[in-house]
Amino acid sequence: MASISATEKPQMQQIDLNTLNLQQLTQLKNQLDSELQLFQDSLNTMKMARSKYSASKEALESFKPDWNGKQIMVPLTGSMYVPGTIKDASNVIIEVGTGYYVENDVDSAKAFFKRRVEYVQTQIEKIEQLGMEKSNIRDAIREVMEMKLAQLSKEMQKKRETE
Repeated sequence: MASISATEKPQMQQIDLNTLNLQQLTQLKNQLDSELQLFQDSLNTMKMARSKYSASKEALESFKPDWNGKQIMVPLTGSMYVPGTIKDASNVIIEVGTGYYVENDVDSAKAFFKRRVEYVQTQIEKIEQLGMEKSNIRDAIREVMEMKLAQLSKEMQKKRETE
């Protein structure tokens, strides 16, 4: 018997899919499709963030303490750069979120980006797990819908034969 169950999540309840009609099953499937699309969008955003944090950490890995006075190109956006000079190679300014910046030594900045990559990866794994659960539920709904449609088709066939 197909059913939806989420014992760890108190806001959800168990539903016997066989008791729902086709319209209710379709609505439930559409809702799950929307949720899965939202999860996919979130995953894409998280993967981009992870990539940016990783790239920042890698850039710091190549940073040399003797670069004081070195000419560099400073990124203003993803595609616009301005020339600059490194004033203090032992400290960097990093964005810690929502437009807030802090000055850190290079090792602390590397550790910050490492923690960020790990945190984002954990969130990605959680979203992927939820996505798999929702996908399994959607597959169960499709099965029940196909079963009900086959049953309805048989009933219509029998009705035609008796006429």
